[in-house]
Amino acid sequence: MPVYEDVEASSRLFKELARTQGPQTYVVAVDDGSVRQPVDPAAISAAGLEGVVIKLRRNVGHQRAIAIGLGYVAEHFGDDQRVVVMDSDGEDTPESITELVQGLDAPDVDVVVATRKSRVETMRFRAFYVVYKWLFALLSGRKISFGNFMAIKMAGVRRLAAMQELWTHVAACVLSSKLRVTTCALNRGPRYAGRSKMNFVGLALHGFRALMVFAEDVLVRVGIACTLVAGLSILGGVVALVLKAIGVATPGWFSLAAGILLLVFLQTAALTLIILMLSGMMRGGGVLLSGSYRDFVAEVLHARPE
Repeated sequence: MPVYEDVEASSRLFKELARTQGPQTYVVAVDDGSVRQPVDPAAISAAGLEGVVIKLRRNVGHQRAIAIGLGYVAEHFGDDQRVVVMDSDGEDTPESITELVQGLDAPDVDVVVATRKSRVETMRFRAFYVVYKWLFALLSGRKISFGNFMAIKMAGVRRLAAMQELWTHVAACVLSSKLRVTTCALNRGPRYAGRSKMNFVGLALHGFRALMVFAEDVLVRVGIACTLVAGLSILGGVVALVLKAIGVATPGWFSLAAGILLLVFLQTAALTLIILMLSGMMRGGGVLLSGSYRDFVAEVLHARPE
């Protein structure tokens, strides 16, 4: 779980994890460069749990903090473990972890992602989320209806930790990983304390980063759209020429229509050419070496149950 300047909520979450999931739960809390409220491993110990606090050298953002945490888990834990990725503010409720993890019992499932039956958000956020899902499906050809709350088998964790896309957007990386994913409908809870630090601009940027994971697919789809527009402009030019030849067009109309259609054609053709060049330059996502997350880690503090 990533934690940024949110000690009160995360401390309560540790206690709720111990109450609902038992003392065998191991916590990997990634302190994302907190200055005012750094995470203390004593909060994990006070809850009766074992775990670590990974303190980062700087604030890297929510998604990269999760990537660092998964990199640590992939390096330090065995194949018999089940890993849950969740936020530290209480909106991902500890009570629902049991139902989420149960989905991993199926042999043909690698990742169980949480979809929301109910949300505690403003109407503006809900409207933006609907538009975001529609644009994502239109531009990438894939549907996304989940966030960071998920349960993963260790084989899946190691696969994700080796993908560069994980550092851009966790949910989109899961989609592109080709892992076997199933969904679990859960209710979203209220924050334990404080207010969300994610503003509307941050949410929009988060959405665009999901498209970055599928940048090549997006470029191809935009290129196809530009090609269609260029073809329609040529068709429109032919129609305008025929109308001019049979004397239907009014004086000056043909010149105006032909000029506009020529500009549309040149712009879309040039954009299509640029997109094709960019698509040719792009390569598939690279593979990260084990332990590459360590460059961001200042220290790892261990916690033992009191």
